[in-house]
Amino acid sequence: MSSQRRATIALIALTLIWGYSWIVAKLALQYVAPFAFAAQRSTIAATALFLALLVMRRPLRPRLPGLTALNGLVQTGAFLALQTWALVEGGPGKTSVLIFTAPIWTLLMAQPLLGERIRGSQWLAAATTLAGLVMIIEPWQLDLSPLSKLLGVLAAVSWAASTIMVKRMRARHDVDMLAFNAWQMLCGALFLSAVAVLVPEKPTQWNGDYIFLLVFIAIVSTALGWFLWLYVLDRLPAWEASLSVLGVPVVAILSAHLQLDETASGFELSGMLLIGAGLALLSLFNWRQQRDKNP
Repeated sequence: MSSQRRATIALIALTLIWGYSWIVAKLALQYVAPFAFAAQRSTIAATALFLALLVMRRPLRPRLPGLTALNGLVQTGAFLALQTWALVEGGPGKTSVLIFTAPIWTLLMAQPLLGERIRGSQWLAAATTLAGLVMIIEPWQLDLSPLSKLLGVLAAVSWAASTIMVKRMRARHDVDMLAFNAWQMLCGALFLSAVAVLVPEKPTQWNGDYIFLLVFIAIVSTALGWFLWLYVLDRLPAWEASLSVLGVPVVAILSAHLQLDETASGFELSGMLLIGAGLALLSLFNWRQQRDKNP
């Protein structure tokens, strides 16, 4: 099997894993408080990544500890805290759609922070996605529990900010990304553990069901998921890898509808379709840009 075909299979597996993980996380939150859950999953995932480094005999020493710790606070700490809190307040399908607007926020933040100019076609993708975002949030009905939607958007912005930080770091330094992710996840896990201790929450109900859900989220979704993502990025063009962004919310929405009976209003459904169209346009424009660079 060719390297590209293996990467494509890994991308499909990643899409299914990350898509269904939203349902697993929602089910797990029946047994645990949000900050404790975020701390537990990130701690186990960080441990798994360090074990992977040992098995692969990769160097364990952290590079750029300051940047790594800062990224851990944003990428793992803030993102997982906001994402999990949003799941407590809302459904997994809608929350996943809001969080996967991150590529658009990355696009908008890249211009002032990275000097990457936004082209006319990219503005169309951004405008389409943001229009869909407005339809999902429905700011004209803010009296109807907007907290989950706000938390989902903030999680997306946090994810985008960490992407910008990593892009700047990789442009200036040669970093082993597996080791970097292990250390940044450990830093985020320490932060989340401190939050879980300081914020009064209900105790975790340790039972067989919860342990199974936690192991799936920590090992399969978080640790294996990030490993697959790095594997895909190393072997496929960035635009092709970004197609997984389109598939994850689709899997989450379908799974939430089939397993949890999650429904959407007309405005929310239209917003989801617009966001999907915007992300599809962004992937198409990126593909055309890569094709023009490498005819």
